[in-house]
Amino acid sequence: MTGVYHSLRQRLFPPIPDAIRDDVAILRANRVETLTPMLFLMLAATTPTAIYAGVATVHPLIRIGFPLILAAVGIMGFLFLMHNRGRRMSPRRARRMILEAIWLSGITGAMCSLWTVTNWLAAPPATHSYYAMIMAMGSLATAYCLSSIRFATFLNLGVGLAPVAALMLTSGNPPEIAAGTSLVIATLFLLRMVIQQHGQVIALLELQRQMRDLAHTDPLTGLANRRDFDTRLDQEIAAAGPRSHFAIALLDLDGFKPINDRHGHAVGDLLLCEVAARLRRACGDHAMVARQGGDEFAILAPAGSPLLATSLADHLLSALAAPYHVGGVVVQVGASIGVATWPDHGSTARKLCEVADRALYAAKAVDQGQTSLVEMSEHRA
Repeated sequence: MTGVYHSLRQRLFPPIPDAIRDDVAILRANRVETLTPMLFLMLAATTPTAIYAGVATVHPLIRIGFPLILAAVGIMGFLFLMHNRGRRMSPRRARRMILEAIWLSGITGAMCSLWTVTNWLAAPPATHSYYAMIMAMGSLATAYCLSSIRFATFLNLGVGLAPVAALMLTSGNPPEIAAGTSLVIATLFLLRMVIQQHGQVIALLELQRQMRDLAHTDPLTGLANRRDFDTRLDQEIAAAGPRSHFAIALLDLDGFKPINDRHGHAVGDLLLCEVAARLRRACGDHAMVARQGGDEFAILAPAGSPLLATSLADHLLSALAAPYHVGGVVVQVGASIGVATWPDHGSTARKLCEVADRALYAAKAVDQGQTSLVEMSEHRA
C-alpha cells in the first residue's frame, strides 16, 4: 500500500529539481497573475444570476450571502492584481502568491460547491442540470487559470466537481447519469493535460537553465567564463561603497605551452582542469574564479572577502606550487599574477583590467620562466 501511495504521489506531484525551483515558482505566479484577473471579473459578474437562480427555500446566507461574498472577493482580487501589475516577480513573492491562490481558490470553490449542492437538493429535478452546468463551467475555468499550480487544480476540481458529479451519477436519471459520466471523463482528461504540461514545463526550464549556464561557464574547467567575470566585475563596481574595496587578479601559467607540446593537448587540458580546481579550493566562497581563455585565469575577491586581508597573489601562487600528477605524468608549471585593487588602481572595470594586465606582464618580464609577481601599487587611477 505504501508503494502504491508513493508511486501515485510521484506521478501527481513529482519533485522539482533544486536548480530550477525558483524559476518554476516565478513561472507559475506569472501565469496566475496574467489569467486570474478575468477569472475574478467572471466570478463577480455571475453574482446577480446566481442570486436570481437560487431556490427560495434555501437559507439566505447560502442563497444570497455566498454570491455576495464571492462578488466582493472577485472585485477586490481584480483590483489587487491590477494594482500590482508590472511589479517585479521575485521568488519570495511568487511563492506567497501561489500559496494565496491555493487557499483562496479552495475556499471559494468550497463555497460555490455548497451553494450548488444546496440548491440542487432544494430545486425540482427538472432544473438540476442548470446548477450542474453553472458549477462545471466555474470549476473548469478556475482549473484552467490555475493549471500551472497542480495542487490548486486538483483541489478545485475535487471540491467543485466531485460533489455535483456524485449527485448526477446517483440521481437515477439517465440523462443526468450520462452528463455526470461525461463530466468525470472531461475532468480526468484535464488532469492528464495538467500533469503532462507540468513535465513539459520542467523539461523546458531545465534546458533553459543549461543554456544559461553554458553561456556563462567555461566548458573545459567548469569555471565562470570571461563574460560572466566581466558581468560580476561590473556588478561589484556598481555596488561598491565609498569605503569599500575589492581586488582582481589576472593569472597566466608559465611554461604551459612546452608541456602541451611535449605531452599532448589531452594532458594540457587535464592540467588546466587541475589548476582550476586548485584555484577554486584556494578561493572557496570568498572569491570568484574564471577562465579567460587558454591558460589565462581571473580572480575577483569582492568587498568583505577575507582574502583581501592577505596577499592575494601569494595565496594563489602557494596553491599552484606543488607538482601536478595528470595523465600518468608529473609536471610542474609556474604562474605569473598581476593584481589591481579598487579604487586605488582604477574606478572602472577597464582601468582595473589594464592595471592588472600590465602587472601580469611586468611579473613575466622579471624572470622569464619562473613564478613571479609584481603588484602595480604605484599605478593610480
